[in-house]
Amino acid sequence: MLQASWREELGWTAPSIDPLSSVSLHPCAQVLHYAVQCFEGMKCYKGKDGRLRLFRPDMNMDRFAHSADRLTLPQFDKVELLECIKELLRIERDWVPDEEGFSIYIRPLLIFVTHPFLGVCPTREAMLFVILSPVGPYFPSGLKPIKLYVETQNGRAFPGGVGDTKIGGNYAPTLLPQLNGTQLGCSQVLFVLQDGNPGGGLVGESSSMNVFFLIQQDGENRELELVTPPLDGLILPGITRDSVLTLARGFGNMKVSERPLRFNELEGAAENGRLLEVFGTGTACMVQPVMGLVMKDQTEIVVPFNNEAAEYWLAKPPGTAGLPHSSAGEPLSVCGRLTRALLDVQHGHVDSKCFDSTQAV
Repeated sequence: MLQASWREELGWTAPSIDPLSSVSLHPCAQVLHYAVQCFEGMKCYKGKDGRLRLFRPDMNMDRFAHSADRLTLPQFDKVELLECIKELLRIERDWVPDEEGFSIYIRPLLIFVTHPFLGVCPTREAMLFVILSPVGPYFPSGLKPIKLYVETQNGRAFPGGVGDTKIGGNYAPTLLPQLNGTQLGCSQVLFVLQDGNPGGGLVGESSSMNVFFLIQQDGENRELELVTPPLDGLILPGITRDSVLTLARGFGNMKVSERPLRFNELEGAAENGRLLEVFGTGTACMVQPVMGLVMKDQTEIVVPFNNEAAEYWLAKPPGTAGLPHSSAGEPLSVCGRLTRALLDVQHGHVDSKCFDSTQAV
């Protein structure tokens, strides 16, 4: 593990890489009482050439710094921290799997620890550490769709809050809705904010994923539009989210929008057969297809999922899925195509011009 400490009067200590061990905290540590902590989630991949690659790590460092700033946790040199993480990966490179879809998960964590004192106050002492874990593909046998429980009572984020930061306090309140959804056969939750305006509520994100909707618009040309909620302070700026937006805009066969989305629009599109795909995105799952949106009264919006089309794209030769206009005459599966295109970049099959921040270790 990589670790370093910070004190208000001294600043940061020199970072060290040590054997993984437990962390000792005083019972009055602020992190235990007031959840003053933030974290990141990122992955390192081993390519076909044997090189290790971090996927857009500068975006993780930017988000980590933003989360820390929101909680008055100490700022850090983002470039230096990233270099320290690379050194940790060099030491542990034998743990990085070399099969496609496998990776090593990287978890940086910054917490507020303090002298024996109870009370809410700005950070005086902090600890930063980074741990690693090898992980396999989310779905070893291919893309498997799940159902989302539509949560309209309990909120994940609210205007002026911390929905755009990656802090522990955003995740604990999602556990009860998650449990309620599990009882209805759902694996994740789609949060819909009741903001007092008509339209059935404002569609947000899932417990641990940004969410995308492929809608065929009304009109003579029946234009395809890939929609995800905008970064309005309620939505976590996901690195996979941003990558999906970049790739999809390069495909050239659909309109790609970041805009407010009311739940009534989804219901109307589903009723008319115009809701063609729904999927979530995140570091852990990458691209997660959805086959149903389940309400509290157990009514369900059924979402199409074309498994054959998804498998077709996953089986494409490396480097072909991300080419503009390459889908003419091929089956429609945006989530399948995006998964193949992301794997190509992460494992070094292609040098993507879209992601110039993908870095070798």
